[in-house]
Amino acid sequence: MEDAARILQLVVNGAASGCIYGLIALGFVLIYKATELVNFAQGDIMMLGGFVAFSLITHFHLPYWVGGLLAIVITAAFGYVLDAFVIRRVIGQPQFAVVMLTLGLGFIFRAAAGITWGYDSVGFDTPFTNKTVNIHGLVLGEDNLSIIVGTVLLCGVLYLFFSKTRVGVAMQAASQNQLAAYYMGIPVRTIFSLIWAISAGVACLAGILLSPVSMIDVNMGFLGIKAFAAAVIGGFGSIPGSLIGGVIVGIVEQFAGYKLPAGFQEVTSNVVLLLMLFIRPQGLFAERMGKRV
Repeated sequence: MEDAARILQLVVNGAASGCIYGLIALGFVLIYKATELVNFAQGDIMMLGGFVAFSLITHFHLPYWVGGLLAIVITAAFGYVLDAFVIRRVIGQPQFAVVMLTLGLGFIFRAAAGITWGYDSVGFDTPFTNKTVNIHGLVLGEDNLSIIVGTVLLCGVLYLFFSKTRVGVAMQAASQNQLAAYYMGIPVRTIFSLIWAISAGVACLAGILLSPVSMIDVNMGFLGIKAFAAAVIGGFGSIPGSLIGGVIVGIVEQFAGYKLPAGFQEVTSNVVLLLMLFIRPQGLFAERMGKRV
């Protein structure tokens, strides 16, 4: 019975970590589906969003919910501006140029965060900090449960947004065929900037949800590497796949940390990624996508 409780606890903790990876991976996928670009600065945008939330809640003494929501809005606006004034300038250039640009932006974001907030780890209290739930002797942290619940709620909101709103439908149309969407009167460039905004907002939410579990620091953006692995495992281009891939990576990490010697946990995502590339290179939920004009 004790082993079963331990296994369930590892699954919940792994699912919580995996949801963070999945949310960052979701940002990768949203941008890739629309523009066929890979934003390697996605993890660093999460880091910036976490620091913005920290400033609003700790320095400006805003309530957690208000500060978190405002941080998401600010980070989303930053993502919109980033696409409109920076990323758009390299559209049509070789993929290598885009990769180098986003990698360079990541270095710039980390340096700017270090100058602004310092290089020490920081954090802020949340309604879930140091609280637990006891379910028939199984003790689970509310912080991990909040990550899982927050991810599920976000998925529901995004589903309704993309399927029920005019802007969401326009985003789907633009991601499937840019030229046809343009001829139908859809402002494709604005839509793409809005997709970058949503991606940045989702990354900020990941940083806020992660704050009770892990402190915020300038290097937390390197979680984007694990998130990229999760996106590939799920099938790069699949929104559900990115979240499922993240959960898989998170759970496998937890069991590796529990069963294997120290150090193996940190390379688990890469091992799972390599195995997936050998077994199913297109990922678990790969989508067939025609080449857009």
